[in-house]
Amino acid sequence: MTVRTCAAVAAILVSAGCGASPTTEQKPLPPVNMKAASMKDGFTTMDRLAETAKQEGTLTVVALSRDWVNYGEIIDTFSEKYGIKVTELEPRASSARELQSAAQLKPDVFDLTLDVAVANAAKFAPYKVQGWQDLPDHVKDAKGAWYAAYGGYMSIGYDPRAVAAPASFADLIKPGYTVALAGDPLKAASAFNGVIAASMLAGTPQPARGVDLFAKLKQAGRLTDPAKANVVVDWDHLNAARAAEDAEAWKVTIPRDAPLGGYYVQAISKDATHPAAARLWQEFLFSDEGQNLLQKGYARPARGEAMLMRGTLDTEQAAKLPVAPGPPLLLTIPQADAAKSYLKREWAHSMR
Repeated sequence: MTVRTCAAVAAILVSAGCGASPTTEQKPLPPVNMKAASMKDGFTTMDRLAETAKQEGTLTVVALSRDWVNYGEIIDTFSEKYGIKVTELEPRASSARELQSAAQLKPDVFDLTLDVAVANAAKFAPYKVQGWQDLPDHVKDAKGAWYAAYGGYMSIGYDPRAVAAPASFADLIKPGYTVALAGDPLKAASAFNGVIAASMLAGTPQPARGVDLFAKLKQAGRLTDPAKANVVVDWDHLNAARAAEDAEAWKVTIPRDAPLGGYYVQAISKDATHPAAARLWQEFLFSDEGQNLLQKGYARPARGEAMLMRGTLDTEQAAKLPVAPGPPLLLTIPQADAAKSYLKREWAHSMR
């Protein structure tokens, strides 16, 4: 070791001698545990996790549409960064379909609505990402079975050339608005949440109010499909992405009286064929880089508050998100179950 090197490290290693090379051998790393519940316990270092995942060579995902929260760029960045092929299956599948098809498609990871994740926690392999402490307690399983990656608000997207900005969901009853939901609320989470957002009263879901509003639009001939509508009720990240393409033709608002929010959560399949790649995917998705890429797709990253405090959040992109009227109102599991039950009984009948 040179004199210059000795001087550089002397302040730290006060009692260590610099004149001789160490004679002890480096302690060997513990064996890799492919199914460990954390990176540290299973792989010791991120480099070792990445190398093990690269040896697997493949990650299989399901229901990750490339135009949903910027997943196209996220998948491509992950694949290029780690040299891992990502096999993309059924990109438009619902959360329920993800679990129904798991035995056949064998995905390594899932992206799910909170209620579906809670109901199927036994099917997931517990794993706590390095950013675990940054995630709000109410959107992660205590044992690490599932954890929120991003969220958003239910919003109203509208064509400002055709209609005035609606101040509330009740405004949609007024003449001139032709309205669309993002699918069938009995099947699609986005459409279901759109009906429930319209039902909110003093912070509490009243499903009958939402069904009644859309039934009146149907009876008036003003409930249509998105391609024909001048208003689309959908997640704010989708309406915001559309507005970013043409701000003169599309704008987005989150009604002050109905700030209904929701999170999408991640989980690793207990039967993952590529367990190391699955864990590496979660580490990437919850890293500062991954969370900023989600925000680039106009989603609200689950680690966003902690990243803002540390100065790692892309604040320029954050400023482009639709203005939220306050903290999101999140449905409890009992509230969601009750609302689903009501819609199953009443939706089809009301739409006749």
